Amino acid sequence: MENDRNETEPRYVISIAAKMLDMHTYTLRYYERVGIIEPGRSRGNVRLYSDRDIATLKRVKSMVDDMGINLPGVEVILRMMQRVGELQNELIQAQEELEKLRGGEEE
Repeated sequence: MENDRNETEPRYVISIAAKMLDMHTYTLRYYERVGIIEPGRSRGNVRLYSDRDIATLKRVKSMVDDMGINLPGVEVILRMMQRVGELQNELIQAQEELEKLRGGEEE
């Protein structure tokens, strides 16, 4: 749980994120405008990117630059990846519930 919070904690301003990703700041702003990424905001309304945002943007960059996927395709892939993660979590929860039920039968 602590690791999740560290991954999602907004910490990098746009100029640092752009350097980390070897992208232009206007590309990051564009990705935000079209809904690919939603960085956090400081009290002064400064964009702040988390480690999870950086990881997502690395995936986006790879899909666009290395695989030639257009942005609508990237959006579909990201949504599918998110849904797969949600389904994996649901499966883990169902397996844990099943194990609890099985454990109760043995007693």
